[in-house]
Amino acid sequence: MSFIADKFDVIVVGAGHAGVEAALAAARLGGKTLLATLSLDNVALMPCNPSIGGPAKGHLVRELDALGGQMGLSADRACIQMRLLNTGKGYAVHALRGQEDKPYYHTIMKKVIEDQPNLELKQLMIDKLLVEQGAVVGVEAETGEVFEAPCVILATGTYLRGRIVYGQLNYACGPNGLRSAEKLSASLLEAGVELMRFKTGTPARVDARSLDYSKMEPQYGDEVVRNFSFISDLTTREQVPCWLTYTNPDTHKIIRDNLHLSGMFNGLVEGVGPRYCPSIESKITRFASKDRHQLFIEPEGRSTNEMYVQGMSSALPAHIQLQFMQTIPGLEHCKMMRAGYAIDYDCLDPLQLKPSLEHKGISGLFSAGQSNGTSGYEEAAAQGMMAGINAMRKLQGKEPIVLRRDQAYIGVLIDDLVTKGTNEPYRMMTSRAEYRLLLRQDNADLRLTELGRQIGLVDDYRYERFTTKRSAIERAIADLGNINLSPSAENNAKLVQLGTTPLRTGINMLDLLRRKEVAYNHLQEAFALPELDQTVAEQVDIFAKYEGYIAKQRQEVERALRLENKRLPEDFDYRSIKELSTEAAEKLSKVKPSSLGQASRISGVSPADISVLMIALELKHRKEN
Repeated sequence: MSFIADKFDVIVVGAGHAGVEAALAAARLGGKTLLATLSLDNVALMPCNPSIGGPAKGHLVRELDALGGQMGLSADRACIQMRLLNTGKGYAVHALRGQEDKPYYHTIMKKVIEDQPNLELKQLMIDKLLVEQGAVVGVEAETGEVFEAPCVILATGTYLRGRIVYGQLNYACGPNGLRSAEKLSASLLEAGVELMRFKTGTPARVDARSLDYSKMEPQYGDEVVRNFSFISDLTTREQVPCWLTYTNPDTHKIIRDNLHLSGMFNGLVEGVGPRYCPSIESKITRFASKDRHQLFIEPEGRSTNEMYVQGMSSALPAHIQLQFMQTIPGLEHCKMMRAGYAIDYDCLDPLQLKPSLEHKGISGLFSAGQSNGTSGYEEAAAQGMMAGINAMRKLQGKEPIVLRRDQAYIGVLIDDLVTKGTNEPYRMMTSRAEYRLLLRQDNADLRLTELGRQIGLVDDYRYERFTTKRSAIERAIADLGNINLSPSAENNAKLVQLGTTPLRTGINMLDLLRRKEVAYNHLQEAFALPELDQTVAEQVDIFAKYEGYIAKQRQEVERALRLENKRLPEDFDYRSIKELSTEAAEKLSKVKPSSLGQASRISGVSPADISVLMIALELKHRKEN
């Protein structure tokens, strides 16, 4: 017998990385929020790799932080090793990656959730989505408790009809042996939600005491202490090394000889797996000529002996996994604490969603994270925060916040999902962002903190820190432009010492800083300039060296915005426009783009179709006016 247990403004189903950011955003914006999780022990759980960040993913974490999210702050506290990746390349692809203490990260996040005003955390199995007249009215738990709310955010991760597969084993389960949600999928289908079946996987965990570290190469973190969050003040970090080793022909032979036993190849895995994080079986098959594959042995935390075998995701039987791992240098006597597995799960087709992450056909239903067909903790968290923000803005009668592709990687991520859809677990990469020179990880605060303040998630402390930094950057750039340097013997001697060409004519300090080999810190020491905070000095360096390229990319953005600013009505009848190709009319009718810009990015919509749409839109406006 069901009964009404409570009423909320926003209900979030699932407390993984999407769910916690969605719930925190909604609660911090004043909404009475329920966060429902299958188990209080899996709040912000890392069911796969014990790390946060990396190329493009680190950008997402910093953007999330700049807007007032939680992931960066918690990741900094739980971090046991931090590295800045791609330092040999340009600033656009520099990215932070933090090795995390997995149990401690969960503990930190759970405490943040529990202490957040307006937010209730409950252990519940949600079985039904309650919809009346095309709008969400709440959810029902397996206990019969009904929780009413005008907005529900699905953040179900890989738990919807989750099935674990390795070898011949195939059973209903969520990650790490936790329960799967077996009934909610049927309720979503009944409400008109379209579901897809995807697959992900995870490698074995081995006992740290059973490894021979003398046969592996240590991988240390950076000596310079860095943080994801722009307001973290951590200046010291006791770092723990990871270890590098490789597979070999013996490893590959065992895997190849047993492929028929793998859940990936014996028909037990139904879902489509991630292209950019393949199983070891897929690697051996796809790259048959390669005689070795790189593996990282990563600690799961300071207080556990579990080590994660990065690059070894597998759905082979447990005894075969142990057998092939023991052919690897350093793992000859390894003891397996958890076997690797594949997991099948239901997720939404993201083409059903508006750019706000609200379902097009069900008012008040939002979706975020792996339930939208993405992979990765960072992609999930970014969507979660945007869903939480937009659920509250819907309740407050405000326009949704939709980040553009030139504003944030978060904008690229969501636009890709709702415009192009995905036929495999989507992973954020720097190559997906056409304006990546503007979307650097170092300037996420300069791009987004002001917006976070307007939304209401950036508090006074963060905003004061931000405005102080921004003012210091602007002041330093202006001052450098006003300091002229003459080609005197003394000045030229200093420049030669810095490894740069002497002057023939006068130059200002800002133009001198445009030279590739010159950094602000060099000029500061040589010419007694004011000492700047390192983050400020970095921004001054980047401005001087990239100003011309950035200006060029901004011009590209301005041209693109002309299409973005041409809005398309939701009820536009594309099938009535005879000049459109059949494929374009069909795709446009399904996606219902909000602008000509979004329409131009839909697969199957050609430039000719966009020209036809522009004319049709102009004619429509003339008729109405």
